[in-house]
Amino acid sequence: MPTSNQLADELTEVIFDANPVAASLLGIRDREDRLPDFSEAGDQAYRGRVEEIAARAAAVDPGRLAREARVTLAVVRALAEAELDQLAVRAVEYTVTDSLFSPAVSLLAMLPMVGIVEPAHADGYLARVAGLPTVLAAIAERHRAGIAAGRLPVHRLARATVTHLDRYLADPASDPLRRPEPPADQPAFRSERDRLLTEVVYPAVAGYRDVLDAEVVPHGRPDNRPGLCWLPDGEDYYARLSRAHTTTDRSPEELHQTGLDVIAGLRDEYAEVGARALGTSDQAEIFARLRTDPALRWRDGDELLGAARTTIARAEQAAPQWFGRLPSQKCIVEPVPEAEAPGAPAAYYLQPALDGSRPGTYFANTHQAAERGRATYEAVAFHEGVPGHHFQLTLAQELTDLPLLRRLVPFTAYAEGWGLYAERLADEMGLYSDDLARLGMLSEDSMRAARLVVDTGLHAKGWSRQQVVDYLLANTATPPVEVEMETDRYIAAPGQALAYMVGRIEIQRLRAESQQRLGDSFDIRAFHDTVLGSGALPLTVLAEVLERVG
Repeated sequence: MPTSNQLADELTEVIFDANPVAASLLGIRDREDRLPDFSEAGDQAYRGRVEEIAARAAAVDPGRLAREARVTLAVVRALAEAELDQLAVRAVEYTVTDSLFSPAVSLLAMLPMVGIVEPAHADGYLARVAGLPTVLAAIAERHRAGIAAGRLPVHRLARATVTHLDRYLADPASDPLRRPEPPADQPAFRSERDRLLTEVVYPAVAGYRDVLDAEVVPHGRPDNRPGLCWLPDGEDYYARLSRAHTTTDRSPEELHQTGLDVIAGLRDEYAEVGARALGTSDQAEIFARLRTDPALRWRDGDELLGAARTTIARAEQAAPQWFGRLPSQKCIVEPVPEAEAPGAPAAYYLQPALDGSRPGTYFANTHQAAERGRATYEAVAFHEGVPGHHFQLTLAQELTDLPLLRRLVPFTAYAEGWGLYAERLADEMGLYSDDLARLGMLSEDSMRAARLVVDTGLHAKGWSRQQVVDYLLANTATPPVEVEMETDRYIAAPGQALAYMVGRIEIQRLRAESQQRLGDSFDIRAFHDTVLGSGALPLTVLAEVLERVG
């Protein structure tokens, strides 16, 4: 009978084999010449390997295991189930968008982020660049298969992808694929890379772009049918994705109502903070001011970046009073690369590479900075950086006594729940600079609660794109430019947006239970260290871990 650690290690290898570029980004550098296989055969082979591990994990009696081994077994079972659910929904067929949720766009964006620190990495990078046409051809074939089966992409997003690829092809000198360089000057590397880009990659990207334009865009679903529920088996797909992202079996109806309830519960906070910050307690007026007042926007991208860096530095200084264990490295702040910025979210975090080739980095989107409100950017920095994802992901990587799987596993509800919890925790820590920034925190709460409403609205209730836009404009302070981008994100990535508020509510519930159980002996630093001390976990397993803390 295999041990939990053996099963975890086997699943890690299987996942990295299927996602070799992600492995490289994490600092696992033994698959440097490989690219993901998006073909139907590739998916079937991956599914078979995961099913085999899942079956062996299901045969293990957790009651006979020690505490840590039980946790590892639960992680293996949950992650295997989530991977099988993700495969079952066949998303590569219909996920055609200009954001990182699209297989093709994501690969072109992520590959340049892989650092080259030794000669073998340089050889592997060239092999990957040379292999891009095969990957793009496989993705195109999956799009064709999806269309034949009625699993259609969304017209607007497919058209945006064509525009994205047109921009990419129009400016080869700025191609991010030219960015990676060996540590020592190697003219032969540069020459071969540039030759491959010109002779191999650009024709392949142009060919994929033409497939999208001629064969995919004409079959795209209109804006009034963007949700999964309009696809064959869409209801089952959404149930699988909801389960994978939330690590719960909560129904779309329950999730929808939770979002409505949280939205309603924020009204009193808006009135109180808005009166201090803006001189009004009227929620509609507060939203309008946050969206339209030129004084509440950024002058330019440099000001936005400077504010993000200052905010994260302030959080790092205060963290020792709230965390017993701190990451060994600071959080770096960089702008979202210009090529990806138009379709990228307001900010995101990329965790450190295990081999030290890349630090943990908070990427802030400076695209159209003058149209972005200032109020939310402190909350976003606390979420993506400190004490949010940078703490959670970096500390997890440093848990070297755990199997690698548990140091890297991506349970969305845990990770994004922690990020959203960190926004509220930052207020307890006294980190917000003023009441305008606290309004930004409330605005982010509104958006995450609204995600429960609109994600279920889109994919379970059949909402149109305009219904989502209208709801977000009426119930959040998010600027129209970001509402449009967020709406397209929820269309492109069904279920992912559910994880944030579901996870936050559960972490808050577990904290309240711990405080009630432990009374005066409750230690907030010990609580945070426990939440972050086991790697990412399914929410049910996190509850079990915290129940054992006394």
